Formats: sequence, C-alpha cells, structure tokens
Amino acid sequence: MKVICSSEESLYRPEAVRWRKRMEMMEPLGDTVVLLPCSMKKPYSNSKSHQKFRKLTRSYQELIVTSPFGICPRELENTFPIQSYDVSTTGSWSSDEVEESGRLIAKYCEGKKVVANLAGGYLESCEAYLDDFVNVCVDERPTSPDSLYNLRMELKNHERVNRREKTLHELKSIAKYQFGVNGENFIPDNVKTKGMYHKRILSNGTQLALLNKDYGLYRLNLPGGEILKDLDIHVVNIDFDLETNTVFAPGVEKADHDIIPNDEVVIVRNDTAVGVGKAVMTGREMEECRNGIAVKLKHRLKK
Repeated sequence: MKVICSSEESLYRPEAVRWRKRMEMMEPLGDTVVLLPCSMKKPYSNSKSHQKFRKLTRSYQELIVTSPFGICPRELENTFPIQSYDVSTTGSWSSDEVEESGRLIAKYCEGKKVVANLAGGYLESCEAYLDDFVNVCVDERPTSPDSLYNLRMELKNHERVNRREKTLHELKSIAKYQFGVNGENFIPDNVKTKGMYHKRILSNGTQLALLNKDYGLYRLNLPGGEILKDLDIHVVNIDFDLETNTVFAPGVEKADHDIIPNDEVVIVRNDTAVGVGKAVMTGREMEECRNGIAVKLKHRLKK
C-alpha cells in the first residue's frame, strides 16, 4: 500500500506522526553516524544513489534524512510505511519540515560524530540543529565523484561497526519500532535468522517470529508471544477458553492501550500466552466495544 505524501500537510498524516514519535526512541550503533538524503525509489537501498553510497557507508551507522517522516535509520528502511511512501524529492523544504527533521537528527546523533553528504533542505536541517558535523557534499550534488571521494576519505578517520553487532542492532531496532518502549528486548542476544527473503527469528532452535520482508515487521509465533507477555507489551487478556481463531471484543478483559489496528498482539488467559495474531481494533476499543472482532489469530495454543 502506497502512502502518498504530496504536500506539506503530509507532515501531519497519522503514519508520519507515529513514525516520528517512534524515531525518538531509536539509538545509533557505533561512534559515527553518516547522514544521507532520501531517494525517490523505495526502499532506499534499491536506488542508484544509495547503491553508490552503500559501497562506502555500509560499515557505519547510516541515517537517511527525509520528509515528512524526518529520519530513517538504514536498518528500518524496509518497514512500513517508510518503504512505500511517495514524495517529491526536490530538496526544497519548508521551515516545518526543516524543524521536524532537524529535531530528530539532533536527538539521534547526540554524542556521536556526524558525517553528512547532504544539500538543500536536508543540509538546512543539520545546520539548524547540529552544533558540529562534517559535510562532504560538493556543489550540492551528493552523488558526484567529488562528493563520494570526500565521503570515502572522511570515513577512513572513523571506526567501522562489527557485522554481527550490526545485524543484532537491526533486529532489535525493528522490534523497538514495532513494539515500542522496551520492544528491543523481544530479540534475545543469542538470536539467529534463517531464510533468504522472509526471515525466521530463532532462539535456541525455537522460532519466535517471522520477519516479513514485504512490510519489514515481525509476525509472531507463540514463543514470541510469550516474550511479549513477559514484557507486558501488546497484551490482550481474555476471560474464556480459545476454541476458534477469532477473539471478539466482549471476551476481552483488558488490552494494552498502545495497540492499534494491524498490530501484532498476544492473547493471554490465566497468565498463559494462548494465541497470537493481528489486532482489528485499538486496545481501548477492545475493552469498550460490546460486539465486533478484536483480534484475528494466526496461532493458538492447542489443547
């Protein structure tokens, strides 16, 4: 599903506002953050410009600057809605766009060395909110040979990040984005992945979830639901025994108020995770409605 962002009012689309709120929780990996402009093609890595950038920057923490979403750490570029929005990339930004992106850049890069390859509104956001950074862009052309050469030479002065640490950081960042505060704890340090496209998330041989590459988000299995229950995240408590793959609102005792439609949730009965699935209502609606489907289950505990 495409998210059309064709005007400045797109800053206030619910998807953009929620994304920016989640970005406030994100933390970079390593001591250096490389700032790059967004591209028309999504995900960014598929664009010609980012293929050039990545030859130089893949071993560092990359942060894409964009509007109306503000920022996007490289590890989140495949998540919805950032992987499917359409927006003009003229580089000319309003003061509100500069403010929203600049504020997030400053928070994300706090205490880090910053190397930028930016021009136009992208650069304005940095200049307005960062006290110290190096911009390697020449003649407002980030993909020019001179800009790329400057980027290569500057990054030689900065420490690369470990590949294993980067993979773990990516998985934890996706979990934090999807599940909110403490969501990164959904991914254990001993996690392993299997799969070429959709990736199975494994811990001690048990599948916790499936990382759906189409949306860049986790689809829960029951063991993963047990972890969410212990973290008290996206929990829906019910007062009946599950016998079908549908949970109706009248059977919900309590639900996490952070839940919105299409969120992955865990169904809990007597402190046991008995099912996982996708929310149809918000958590508050699940508690208040007297009819209607609250959750559609994908997996449930069989007796």
